[in-house]
Amino acid sequence: MLFSSLFFLFYFLPVVLAVYALVSFSRTLQNLWLLVVSLFFYAWGEPFFVFVMIGSIYFNWAMGGILSRVRLDKRYAYPAIAVTVPVNIGILFAYQYLNFFTDNLNFLLGVELFKVGHIPLPLGISFFTFQAMSYVIDVYMGTARVEKNPFYVGLYIALFPQLVAGPIVRYADIATQLRHRRQTWDLLAAGLSRFVIGLGKKILIANAMGAAAANIFMLSGVGRPTAIVPATLAWLGVLSSTLPIYFYFSAYSDLAIGLWH
Repeated sequence: MLFSSLFFLFYFLPVVLAVYALVSFSRTLQNLWLLVVSLFFYAWGEPFFVFVMIGSIYFNWAMGGILSRVRLDKRYAYPAIAVTVPVNIGILFAYQYLNFFTDNLNFLLGVELFKVGHIPLPLGISFFTFQAMSYVIDVYMGTARVEKNPFYVGLYIALFPQLVAGPIVRYADIATQLRHRRQTWDLLAAGLSRFVIGLGKKILIANAMGAAAANIFMLSGVGRPTAIVPATLAWLGVLSSTLPIYFYFSAYSDLAIGLWH
C-alpha cells in the first residue's frame, strides 16, 4: 500500500486518524490500534510474509529479554549475540540474496550444482530486520531498557509510517514516545502540511518527470528507433529520468515525517 494511493489517502489514513482520536482517552488503546493497522498495512501487500515479520518480532523480543539478564556475563552474552545476529542476517540473506548467490555460484562452477526456486522478496524486510536487531543491540549495550511486553517491540518494528522503506529508527530514540508522547493541534497541522508537500513532490514532480522521460526514451528504443531525437530532447530525457529519483526519496521522506507527527 503506497502512501500516495487512493485507498491509503481516502480510506486507510482517515479511518486510522478517526479511531485514534476516538480512543485518545487511553494511550494503551491508541497503541493497540496503531499495531493492528500497521499489521494490516503490511498484510495488504504481503499477506503471507506478515507472519515472517511477526516471527522476527517475537524472536528479537525474546533474545532481548535473555540479553538483559546475561549481558554483563560474557560467558552467556556472547553466545546470545552469536545466535541473534546470524538468525536475523540469515532470514535477510535467504529472502534477498540466496537466489543471487546460488546463480552466481552455478555460473562460476559452470554447472547447475545448486538449484533454488524463485524466492519472493518481502517488502521492507531489510528495514524491519535491522530495526529488530537494533532493539536487541540497544538492550545488550545498556542504552535501552528491555521490554517485558512484546506488544511495544511489535509496535516499534511494525509502525506503518516507516515499515516498508525506513528510515531505521533506534529503539532507544523512540522507547519513551511509545508510552508518553505529546499531541497538539500545532503538531497535527505541521504533520499534515509536511505530508501534503511530500504528496505534491511525488505526484506533481516525480511522476510527471518520470512520465516525460519514459515518453522520450520510447522515441528511440534500443534497436528499434521510432523517431530522430534531437540532442536537447535527449538531455531532457536524461534529466527527467535522474531527478525523479531524488524527488521520490524526498517525497517519501516528507510523507513519512508527516505521518510521524
